[in-house]
Amino acid sequence: MTNPFQTNQLTRRQALWFATGAIANVGLHACTRSSTPSASTADNSASLNALSLGITTWIGYTPLYIAQAKGFFKDLGLDLKLQVFETVAAGFPAFLAGKLNGLAPVSSEAVALAAQGGDFKIVVVEDTSVGADVIMARNSIASIQDFKGKKIGTELGGIGHFFVLQILAEAGLSEKDVTLINTPPDAAAAAFQKGDLEIAYSYSPFSDQALKAQKDGRIIYSSKQMPNAIADLYVFSTAFIQSNPKAVAAFVEGHFKGAEFLKANPKEGLAIMSKQLNVTPDELAQQLQGIQIPDLATNIKMLGNLNSEGSLLKPMGNLATFLKSQGKIPIAPEMSKFIDSQVVTALSTKA
Repeated sequence: MTNPFQTNQLTRRQALWFATGAIANVGLHACTRSSTPSASTADNSASLNALSLGITTWIGYTPLYIAQAKGFFKDLGLDLKLQVFETVAAGFPAFLAGKLNGLAPVSSEAVALAAQGGDFKIVVVEDTSVGADVIMARNSIASIQDFKGKKIGTELGGIGHFFVLQILAEAGLSEKDVTLINTPPDAAAAAFQKGDLEIAYSYSPFSDQALKAQKDGRIIYSSKQMPNAIADLYVFSTAFIQSNPKAVAAFVEGHFKGAEFLKANPKEGLAIMSKQLNVTPDELAQQLQGIQIPDLATNIKMLGNLNSEGSLLKPMGNLATFLKSQGKIPIAPEMSKFIDSQVVTALSTKA
């Protein structure tokens, strides 16, 4: 079985979330303790709760793959199957048809899915961007206002596109004031490095490499300045949550066990995920500095009190309103209907 992470590193942020293309031609990968299940594992699989999840390639899945490698999910009675897509949006049809129980969308994709009539709940905040997403600009460009009339490299329809639009709006500009060049994050960074683009959206490690080589440029804006604007989520269909609450609870607990293991055993945890991504542990450690993996207590705050400062609702509600105003989605869904803290709250009580 080929490793889906070896050909396209970090492609999750290159997703065209509104795409309606065919589902990527990838296999269904069962989470097991090893590549070849033991006889006892095979014999006991029928007694486990089954759960299928659609994902793509992203460093934020580090706790997930640690939990897989360490057998945490199986120990919790869960038979987790991962289906890897080129983009999360490619998994929308399967999810909406009930062929997948859950997805791992970025916040804009979750809003788009809700706008398409998806019936799901956000049960865990997987990670938030705290500097991983950046806008690079030449040193001669003093402020965002100076973007007017200039070309900006970003993949149209991807999370970077909407990050750029939000940044422009903060500065009193709109998409009409600039020329957006459809460029994936890796290519955008390369073009910025070569001097072909004055402004580009990208993320680590591509942005790091570009700025190291190109001295006429710096980060003019990063996701540190827009808290919770870019978050990766685990969502499950409402019907599946209602019919298989133990499976969802086991998944959530396994995720946090993976995150705790990474914190307590960074060397082993990084080694597990770096093999999946085909990078070195040091490279992965550097990339992980650009995201934050919220612990259980933080998840309860983000998903529980929807009126609190750190709630997920406000940034997602703002994103829904913004995308509707930009004509990117047909309606601005009421995102409070899609946020559910019951699983994380129950886990805290169990702990």
